[in-house]
Amino acid sequence: MARTRFAPDHGLTARMTTVMFLMGLVFVVLIVGLMGIFWQSSPGIAVLIAIGGLGVVWWQWYNSDTVAMKAMRAREVTAQEAPELYGMVQRLCTLADMPMPRVGVADTDLPNAFATGRSPSRAVVVVTTGIMQRLDAEELEGVLAHELSHVAHRDVLVMTVASSAGIIAGGLTRGAQYGMWFGGGNRRNNNSGVPIWLLVLVFSMVVYAVSFVLLRLLSRYRELAADRAGAQLTMKPRALASALQKIAGEINRIPQQDLRAAQHMNAFFIAPAIGGVSMATLTSTHPSLEQRLAQLARIEAELGRPNA
Repeated sequence: MARTRFAPDHGLTARMTTVMFLMGLVFVVLIVGLMGIFWQSSPGIAVLIAIGGLGVVWWQWYNSDTVAMKAMRAREVTAQEAPELYGMVQRLCTLADMPMPRVGVADTDLPNAFATGRSPSRAVVVVTTGIMQRLDAEELEGVLAHELSHVAHRDVLVMTVASSAGIIAGGLTRGAQYGMWFGGGNRRNNNSGVPIWLLVLVFSMVVYAVSFVLLRLLSRYRELAADRAGAQLTMKPRALASALQKIAGEINRIPQQDLRAAQHMNAFFIAPAIGGVSMATLTSTHPSLEQRLAQLARIEAELGRPNA
């Protein structure tokens, strides 16, 4: 974690270290396993898989901010273009004693915000026009403090890199399915009678499942950690609680097709783009709203408690 006035979160650090180690192990197993599947029949493909896997990790790391900005059609803004928003981020960074990230705005009615970037110097904090229209100044400040804590704790980078194995496995699963439909079933592996596409499909699905579970466990904890850090920085947990309630209520009013279009960014949003209660909420990247509000209520009580 970069040295800032955000309180260190040893629980978050331990979880990030564990997830990075396990995801690295999963990634190595994925690449080595795929190389083993293809080595005898197509050594060239095995080598390409290894190179491609490393390329995906590097590309994810290097272009994380650019990809996220393009995905949300966000634009970077200056102090002249968005003076109130820029000034708020600047004041919070001064309060937190951290470098000023870039500031972005996404033109969408979906009320949300996110932070991304491979390092604090490359970070960008993005808010949507929808969230700026719905929150008052104190609520928006709470949201921005939450996002800046992600930058300070560097958990955005961990989430970005750790997702690489899942992205590769997901792509391989789709590729194996195409192989099944378009003649891949005629090719066997090591004379075992097992089609290559079936081995790839099973292997990649297992890796994707492991990646999915690990990332969800980290993502839920890091959101609670960011709520804590943001509330403690601004000393206004009630404002962040109010913001989360407003965001959740307004998301339920957004058309489902718009929510589906933004769901690929759920792991980075302050609140997931999911309406109502469904299986999607059970496997969500975020803790429940009730958990978050309960934590903020405890922080409010602690801040109001007189010193002994």
